Amino acid sequence: MGHIPLKAGDAVLAVDIQNDFCPGGALPVPDGDQVVPVMNTWLKAAADANLTVIASRDWHTVDHCSFQAQGGPWPPHCIQDTPGAAFHPGLYLPADTVIVSKGTAFDKDAYSAFDGTGLAGWLRQKGVKRLWVGGLAEDVCVFHTVKDACTAGFQVHLLCSATRPVFPDQEGPTLKALQEAGAQLEDIA
Repeated sequence: MGHIPLKAGDAVLAVDIQNDFCPGGALPVPDGDQVVPVMNTWLKAAADANLTVIASRDWHTVDHCSFQAQGGPWPPHCIQDTPGAAFHPGLYLPADTVIVSKGTAFDKDAYSAFDGTGLAGWLRQKGVKRLWVGGLAEDVCVFHTVKDACTAGFQVHLLCSATRPVFPDQEGPTLKALQEAGAQLEDIA
């Protein structure tokens, strides 16, 4: 494990590391559970440094508009208060982790942890300037969260070893688009 370069004004954001996005879940990301040990190292380092830790989650209604039965692209996943919506059991979330629920409206999907949640304003109030982001999936919710964080003016570092894509063959264009949006790609494991 290399040096983790956290400092005052930083926050660590774990995106959607939920059972349904891990092997055996309703919408598994290939090797999705492999992000857990790396993300745990960053979450613990942030907690030890008394920095802000955020964990976002899909928190869908039973008949959510993103589900195929309602015309959406996805199978039912991360339905509120189900085992699939729970965070991965191996994920270390410090006691004061801020949980951001998204995709909670029946008629609107939300891929980004910043979409309709008030997260950007809250982070600014906390004095956060720099975000270290990992989670699932790199080309869906992590992608949109990182882009929105950059648009909101945060300095964003994507923890490449702490994220996995749904479509690995599209990883190159995904990472290029995030760099173009202003994110820095980090391979610190």
